[in-house]
Amino acid sequence: MKRLNKFLQTFIFLLFPVFVFAQSNKDDKPKENWFNLDLKADGAFGISTERAYNDLLKKMKSSPITVAVIDGGIDEEHEDLKSVMWTNVKEIVGNGIDDDNNGYIDDVFGWNFIGSKKSNVHHDNMELTRLINKYNPKYASALNSTPFNEKERKEFQLYQKLITEYMDKLQSAQMGFQNTTMIKKYLDQIKTSLNIENPSLSDLDSYKTTDDMQSRVIKFIKPELKDKSFKEFYDELLEGVKYYDTQVKYHLNVEFDPRKDSVGDNYSDSNERIYGNNDITGPDAEHGTHVAGIVAAVRNNEIGIKGVADNVRIMAIRAIPDGDERDKDVANAIRYAVDNGAKILNMSFGKAYSWDKKVVDEAVKYAVSKGVLLVHAAGNDSKNIEKSDNFPSKFYTDSTGVKMGTAESWIEVGATSWTNDEDLVASFSNYGAKTVDVFAPGVKINSTMPRSTYKENDGTSMAAPVVSGLAALVWSYYPKFTALEIKDIIMNSVTKVEQKVKINEDGDNKRVYLSDISISGGVVNAYNALQLAAKRYATLKGR
Repeated sequence: MKRLNKFLQTFIFLLFPVFVFAQSNKDDKPKENWFNLDLKADGAFGISTERAYNDLLKKMKSSPITVAVIDGGIDEEHEDLKSVMWTNVKEIVGNGIDDDNNGYIDDVFGWNFIGSKKSNVHHDNMELTRLINKYNPKYASALNSTPFNEKERKEFQLYQKLITEYMDKLQSAQMGFQNTTMIKKYLDQIKTSLNIENPSLSDLDSYKTTDDMQSRVIKFIKPELKDKSFKEFYDELLEGVKYYDTQVKYHLNVEFDPRKDSVGDNYSDSNERIYGNNDITGPDAEHGTHVAGIVAAVRNNEIGIKGVADNVRIMAIRAIPDGDERDKDVANAIRYAVDNGAKILNMSFGKAYSWDKKVVDEAVKYAVSKGVLLVHAAGNDSKNIEKSDNFPSKFYTDSTGVKMGTAESWIEVGATSWTNDEDLVASFSNYGAKTVDVFAPGVKINSTMPRSTYKENDGTSMAAPVVSGLAALVWSYYPKFTALEIKDIIMNSVTKVEQKVKINEDGDNKRVYLSDISISGGVVNAYNALQLAAKRYATLKGR
């Protein structure tokens, strides 16, 4: 669930007279480790993890718990993660034999469902693009007057909607690539003229522009350089160029299909289970490594960052490409995690359309039946997901989309920032009074990145592992609880928010209470959760 830097999104408007700027917080630099801090003691709206360790857990013992991170790959050699990686003790490393007879050869740290002996999938389409390819042969030449039966009519209407949305996204991506590339061109000109690789704000103020576009570019970026270096801004710009280029080349390219050569499964068979390889890192492990660190980066090694939970084993399951995940892979990732002992599944991914929701629903039902807790990111589109779909979801549906039940041990997570004011809810976060369960920190979260590096990222992708880490923390100290009881503790121990917060609804800013946009009406809190767990645990001694 990758998202573009909020400021970079404004680039597509650069060539127009009016610039559009995204919402920013009053204080742009949160305290270090803010997501684990306490609002009253530290002044940052974290989840009070440090307070919990200091006041509640010093003399207590915990049991290890396995959290499966279903994502795009994890750098298992990271300095802050390698000691907490799950290992399959039944498998002998590198012997090319399926020692535990689970169907997966040498699955020592987990499994990769988007690879094969030949290669790994890196980029993939959006589901939108794949569905257009699916329906194109039948409906590309159809008209509104074409006679259809009821099922065909619904498919044709969906196809028309898909085409409209696709063209909008493609035009936006093409414009974004054109304009970010143009901005880079003019900044490169300015750097060359100044003979300075990383010019300062004063360097730009004294620079004599050679044309109107150079002037506009400098005017555009100067506000950003008050809080960051030119190099930081330029690196973000390069990310923007890459982001839009990837959308055009892969996500929205109807001619691109990486599946056949890189996976080699029978994609039409949703029940196929055995395919992939044991490369849990893959070609792009940034997102998954960041997520894993939030859950479980070593807390007491005096390096890097502090994850939420202190006695976790991270099971790495690679199923999410750069693009939209495929339902078959998600379903198999869920089943693999459950069958190999994971108690919590972190799912920091999502998409607007589902190719085969039934196969995912069945996998989710399987996980629920085995007492597993599923934690899912609500998405980064600033939308009400009761009106705009975000898959996978906790609601089971039939073939017509009618709800047929709910995954009870599922937690849907929105994202918050560190300031206890109207800007608390992240401007990008999805929400929903009956769909989003809780909110958790998801803005400027510093965590692990490949090659033992660290970086701040934004997204509900970061908020979900905060909740997964919290669930693992409580469960590891109170192992007799069920998944449903852990969820109930988390839901009933949130920090309630009294003031109204800003959200975007259909393009308009509104101020609402957190209870209007989530079930719990609050932000998760580790200190409160552990206190509540201790009270309830006393009644479980006979279990």
